[in-house]
Order: sequence, then structure tokens, then C-alpha cells
Amino acid sequence: MLSNNVYQEEHIPTPRERFLSSYRANSIAVFGFWCLSLLLFVTLLAPWIAPYDAQWKSGVLLQPPSWNNLGTIEYFLGTDDLGRDILSRLIAGSRLTFGYAIVVALLSAIIGTIIGVFAGMTKGLLSSVLNHLLDTVMSIPSMLLAIIFVAFLGTGEFNILLAIWFSLIPRFIRSVYTAVHNEVEKDYIIAARLDGENNFYLLWYSILPNIMAGIVAELTLAISVAILDITALGFLGLGAQAPSPEWGALLGDSIELIYIAPWTVTLPGLFITFTVVVVNLVGDGIRHAIEAGTE
Repeated sequence: MLSNNVYQEEHIPTPRERFLSSYRANSIAVFGFWCLSLLLFVTLLAPWIAPYDAQWKSGVLLQPPSWNNLGTIEYFLGTDDLGRDILSRLIAGSRLTFGYAIVVALLSAIIGTIIGVFAGMTKGLLSSVLNHLLDTVMSIPSMLLAIIFVAFLGTGEFNILLAIWFSLIPRFIRSVYTAVHNEVEKDYIIAARLDGENNFYLLWYSILPNIMAGIVAELTLAISVAILDITALGFLGLGAQAPSPEWGALLGDSIELIYIAPWTVTLPGLFITFTVVVVNLVGDGIRHAIEAGTE
């Protein structure tokens, strides 16, 4: 198309455009994104797409999955030792595992980001103390922190969610603290300070937009950690109790049937593995896209 401009203009992509372009070029990350979207769809519409109620007992005990010679399409993934449809329980359990993991990770991200932003703006002795304190807390695995909180709060779904929430907050504080602290020392922030800009303006218009992609990447990783912690505590009997369809509780209830009816154990395990892998694929894709966009 002809133009009256004699100078050839070159479009310089914005950081957001570079990020999206790099993420779309990663086919594995795109595959993970669509799988994650499917999981979100199943989680949101679980009560309406499940074939049966999670606690309904069909009377057909230990029915094999439909691909087995003894299985039927009526119970696509088979039934458990009480005659409950496994597919329906897995779909219903997605809210108790994947859905709760997203909620806990989001709440942890909000609190951790607020504290991390203010901690990252500190200097001197206070900054050094916070740095060493966060390093100490981060050296303790989140699962161990969750078990410690459960020991004080007691078992139950709400208590383990509260415990996992408390254990994930230091993860976000450390990540945001490091990102803000590194961003504050850059030349454009120093130049903005010399122009008289206050801390609120620098945080809202300069620092937060530049670290937002890193927060999103940390959020995806926190979701996978929350899923593993919820299922692990449910498997140990510290979280959701029977007859809850939470995936970890399903594993714990069916572990004795692994030789008689292995599908009652392997199917919840495959769902947990698939969900964690998909979330990690999306998180790794976001992190690589951020690195490619800043080069």
C-alpha cells in the first residue's frame, strides 16, 4: 500500500506482543494451554457434565472400564468397591482438587504480591534481614509447612486449604521481593526518581507491569504445588475424608484394591499426573516466553 511518508517506519513490538509471539511459537506450551482450558471447563461445569452423582451407588461392584472385555460403556471408567461411577467421582473431585488449588494459589498470589512489593522497596538493614528470613522459610518444603499447620489446626478440607495457603505465601513473597528489588536498581527507575516521581507511581506504572508476567509464571507453578499438597494430604488422611471424591482421598481409599481392581488406583493417579504436567507445561511456556521477550 502506497504511503505519503518518505521514511520507512519499522514496527517495534511491545513486550506483550513479544511475549505472545514467543508463547505461540512453543507448540508444547500451546498444547498445555488448551488442555488447561479443558480442565477449567470440566471443573466449572462438573455438576452438569458428570454422568451420575458422585455418591450414587449403582449396585455393580468393581466394574472394569469400558475398554475391558467385562466393561460397559454405561460406566466408562468402571466402578469402585461400592458401585460408584469412577468417571463421575473424578469429575466431581476436580473441584475439590484442581479448583481449590487454583483458589488457594490465587489468594496466596494476592497476599504474597502485596507483601513482596513493599518488602522489595525496602533498603539497608531491613532489606537484608527480610532477604535472609525469606531464604530460611523457602528452604522448608511447602508440604512440610502444610503438615505443620495441619498438626496445629487439625484435619479437614478447610484446614488443609488454610495450611497450604499459609505455606504458599512465602513462595510469592520471595519471588516478588526479588523481582521488585532487581527492578528498583535499574537505570530507568533511577531516572524516574530523579524526575521527582513518587514510589506509588513507580510501582503502579513501571515496576508492576514489568514483573506481572513473572507473577503469572509463579502462579502456574504454585497451582501445581497446591495440587500435589492437596492430594498428598488427602492420601495421608489429613485432608478430605471418605466418601469425598477428592483425588487424593480416592487414591487413599482404593490403595487396598490395587491388585484386585487396579483401575480404581491408576485412574485417579493419571488424572493427578496429567493435571500437574499440564500446569507445568503452561508455566514453563510462560517463563520461556518471558525470557525470550526480554532478550
